[in-house]
Amino acid sequence: MVDQAGEPIAFAAVRYARASERDPVGWVAALRDVLAHLAREVDPASADAIAVAGTSGTLLALGEDATPIAVSMYDERGEAEDVAAVAVVAPRDSPARGATSPLVRARALSRRHGVVGLAHQADWLAALLHGGAPVADENNALKTGYDPVSRRWPDWIASVLDPALLPRVVPAGESIGTVTDHAARETGLRAGALVIAGTTDSCAAFLAAGATEAGEGVTALGSTLAVKLLSPVPVADGARGVYSHRLAGSWLAGGASNTGGAVLARFFDPQTIARLSVQIDPQRPSGLDYYPLLAAGERFPRNDPALPPRLAPRPADDALFLQGLLEGIARIEAEGYRALAELGAPVLRSVRTTGGGARNAVWTALRARILGVPVLPARSEEAAVGTAQLALAGLKQTRPLLPS
Repeated sequence: MVDQAGEPIAFAAVRYARASERDPVGWVAALRDVLAHLAREVDPASADAIAVAGTSGTLLALGEDATPIAVSMYDERGEAEDVAAVAVVAPRDSPARGATSPLVRARALSRRHGVVGLAHQADWLAALLHGGAPVADENNALKTGYDPVSRRWPDWIASVLDPALLPRVVPAGESIGTVTDHAARETGLRAGALVIAGTTDSCAAFLAAGATEAGEGVTALGSTLAVKLLSPVPVADGARGVYSHRLAGSWLAGGASNTGGAVLARFFDPQTIARLSVQIDPQRPSGLDYYPLLAAGERFPRNDPALPPRLAPRPADDALFLQGLLEGIARIEAEGYRALAELGAPVLRSVRTTGGGARNAVWTALRARILGVPVLPARSEEAAVGTAQLALAGLKQTRPLLPS
C-alpha cells in the first residue's frame, strides 16, 4: 500500500506453496493471504484503489462463469504447429512470435473443450475483485498479439484463433470496475474501491524503480538480464528481440537476454561471489571476452537460437574469472541499450537496477564503467510498489476536479 504521494506505507508478501504456483486456486489463496498479512500493518479497507500485476504470458482458458479449465504458464513452450501458424501471419517484429509466445499457447488453449474465453493471470485475478468479465491491460496483452500503436487486436489474429475468445483491452492504469461486496468480505478490501487495470511484473518493477525521464533505463539483474528504457516513441525489431510496452503516456522499449545470474550460479554460490567480488578492481578490465550463457541460444540483443556461449579461456584465478563473467554480462547490457538507441529510442542517460545483482557494489561500479552512464539506486525493487503506484495514478484520473 502507498500513500497519496506514492510512498510505501505497508508491505506484505507470501510465497506460493510449491504446487500452487501453477494453480489458479493457489493464486486466489495467496491473494487472500497476502492481504491478511498486510492487515497486520494497515487496514486494507482504507485503500481507495487496487491493481494487480502478473507474470507476462501466463494464460487461462475459461469456461462458463470464468471458471478456469486450463492454465499455460509464461515459461511453457507451444506446439510446433501453433508456432508455425502464428509465424505465417504475425508481423516480423511482433513479440507474439516464438515458441513461448502467449498467442501460440492461447491457440492451443482455445481448442480445449468448453472454452469460452481467454485471460491473463492479472486479468483473471482482478476480475475476481470487480465481478465482471476479465479485462486485459495493454502490457499483458502485448505478447498475445495486441497492437499497442493502433490500440486494438489486429485483424490477422482471426487466422490464429477466434478473436471473440480474447479479453477487452484497456490502458494500464484505467479503472475497470469496483470491488464487489463478496470480494470485500473475502479479502478485507472496501466494497466500492476502484479496481485499476494492472500491468506485467516487469513493467511494475520499472515503475517502482523511479525512472521518470526519457533516456532513463531500468535493468533487472536476476537469473536473466532484462532492460527497459523510457522512450517517447515505440521501437521494435524482431531480429534483435526488441519490443515496446505502452505505459503512462510513454513507451518502455526493451528486451530480455538469456545471460544473467543463472550463469554466475553455475560456477559460484552467493557467498563465494561476495568473497571474490572484493578482490576485483572494477576499473581495471580483465582482458577476457565472454558471452555468458547457460546453453546455446539468445533472445536479445541478438535474437539467435543457435548463438553459442563463450566462456573460455578460464583463468586459474577465480576472482578474475568472475570479473570476466560480470564484464560479459555488462557488455550485453550495454549492447542492448545501444540497440534501442539505434532503432530510434533515446540514448541512455542513466540506469537503475533491480534484482539480486543490484546489491553487488563491485558489479555496479564495473557496469558504470562499461555503460558509461551513472548507475543509480532504484527507488524500490518491489514490483508491488509499482503496481500500487499505478493504482494511485488510476485513482487520481477518475476523481472529479474539486472546485477552486
